[in-house]
Amino acid sequence: MRPPAVRMVDVAALAGVSAGTASKALNNTGQLSQETRDRVRQAAERLGFTPDSRGRALSSGRTYTVALLTTDSTGRFSIPIMRGVEDVLSAGELATVLCDTRDDPLRELTYLRSMVARGVDGFVVTGRRTEPRRPIDVPIPVVYALAASSNPSDASVIVDDAGGAAAAITHLLGLGRQRIAHITGPPNHRSATARAEAVVSTAGDTLCLEPLYGEWSERWGRQATDVVLRQRPDAISCGSDQIARGVCDRLRELGHSVPEDIAVTGYDNWSVMALASRPPLTTVDPCLEDLGRRAATLLLKAIAGKRHRGVLELPARLITRESTLGPAW
Repeated sequence: MRPPAVRMVDVAALAGVSAGTASKALNNTGQLSQETRDRVRQAAERLGFTPDSRGRALSSGRTYTVALLTTDSTGRFSIPIMRGVEDVLSAGELATVLCDTRDDPLRELTYLRSMVARGVDGFVVTGRRTEPRRPIDVPIPVVYALAASSNPSDASVIVDDAGGAAAAITHLLGLGRQRIAHITGPPNHRSATARAEAVVSTAGDTLCLEPLYGEWSERWGRQATDVVLRQRPDAISCGSDQIARGVCDRLRELGHSVPEDIAVTGYDNWSVMALASRPPLTTVDPCLEDLGRRAATLLLKAIAGKRHRGVLELPARLITRESTLGPAW
C-alpha cells in the first residue's frame, strides 16, 4: 500500500505554525518573517511535501502558466528566448507553453482564445523579425520580445542592433583595417537596415562602398564577395553569420587568407554557422536568452500589478574569434 500523502497540516505541525501560515510561506504570499518561511520550507522538504497545483490555482486565481507566442517556426530565435523565459519562470514554479502561429493570423487568434480560456497568467510574444508588430488584444499581461509592439505604451524588450554592428566595426578599426565593406540581408528588414546604418556611421571614410543588401544566406555571401573584392577591402562586415560564412568560403576559393588578407565579421553568434565557419567567426551575440529572461521578469512584475511601459533596449555583445584575430590570438 502507498503511504498516505503528506498534507499541509502535517507541514504546519512540524514547523509549529498554522496551516494558513504554512500555505502562505510555501506560496510566497502574506507578510511573514523570513525565519518563518525558511522553517516551513525546511519542514516541507523534510516530509517530502508536494504542493497540490490545483489547490494552489484555486486559492490564487492563477494557473501558473505563461504562453510564449511566436511566428518563428524554425525556433532559431524563439528557442533561445524561451530558454531565458523558462530560467525565470521555473524559479517561480511557472510552466511555459509554446504556441507557433506560423505567421497565420487565424492560427494566432485561435491560440489567443485558447490560452485565455485556459487561464494562462500572461503572454510573451516573439518571432523571427525585429519589425514592430501589432499588439495582441487580450485581458492579461503581455510582454513583447525581439520585436516591439507598435503600441509605445506596451512593454517591449529588444536588442540594440545598431550598437552591436557598431561594436564590430570599432573592433575592425582597432585592428587597423582601413577599407571596410558591408554585406547584409533584405533592405525591407529592420535588422538589416539598422545594422547597415550603424556600419556607415561608425566606419566613416573607411567604408569602401555602400552596403550591399541581399539575402540572409551563404549563397548571397559568396555572390556579394565577388562584387566587394573589386574595391580591394581589407575587412568585410556581414549582417548575419550565414552571410559571413559564405564570404569566408568564397574568399578561400579565390585564394584570399582570412584574416591575414581580409578580416570578416558576422552577426547573431549562431553556433551552427559561427563555429563551423573556416575560420570560426568573430560575431555579434544578440544575447537572446538574456532577452527572454528580461521579458519574463517584466511579465512577472506585470502579473503582480507592476506593469512596465515602453521599450527596453538590451546591449549585444561582440565575440572575437579567428576570422579577425587569426589562430594565434
